Amino acid sequence: MLKIWGRVNSVNVKKALWAAEELGLKYQRIDAGMEHGVNTTPEYRRINPTGLVPTIDDDGFTLWESHVIVRYLAAKHGAGGLWPSDVRARADADRWMDWTHSFSREFQRPVFWPLVRTPPEKRDATAIAEGVKKCGEMLAIPDAVLAGRPYLGGAQLTMGDIPLGCHVQLWMRLPIERPRLRNLEAWFARLCERAAYRKIVDIPLS
Repeated sequence: MLKIWGRVNSVNVKKALWAAEELGLKYQRIDAGMEHGVNTTPEYRRINPTGLVPTIDDDGFTLWESHVIVRYLAAKHGAGGLWPSDVRARADADRWMDWTHSFSREFQRPVFWPLVRTPPEKRDATAIAEGVKKCGEMLAIPDAVLAGRPYLGGAQLTMGDIPLGCHVQLWMRLPIERPRLRNLEAWFARLCERAAYRKIVDIPLS
């Protein structure tokens, strides 16, 4: 059985878990990271030298880096679905996976961590406001693309939606003033209609 190491409230672990759920895979999730430890042990470092989560073990094949895991699972189990068959459509989806790295750098540490995992007295309100402004400007890019298609990769959900969909859930649930991005909001609403997304991704902030 597929094994996935990681805590449920990790945005990167959510990517792997959501992909597995969309693909209907049976898997065992093993708590790891932050309060669970595990990822600092020598045993874990042997399969993932970065000590980060998630890591998967697929019948003896171990893999780390969340976007690579999503690509691997989609390629193995989701041809024609999460893994587009057409090479250009696949490259389009792949582009959004890579672009999400750029967004996450501006969002996770500058905005999410201060608001959710930092005591109020230690928050830098000015820096957070600047981060929110920058993130809003960045999200205008997928918002414009979503004006002409229901999902980032086209007419159906693909692997391209998974990374950004996990970060945008946090963005949409934070107690902040966000710019109105109607196409992005409609896309988020479509994701929230999916059982796998509600189960894995759209959970309380922590």
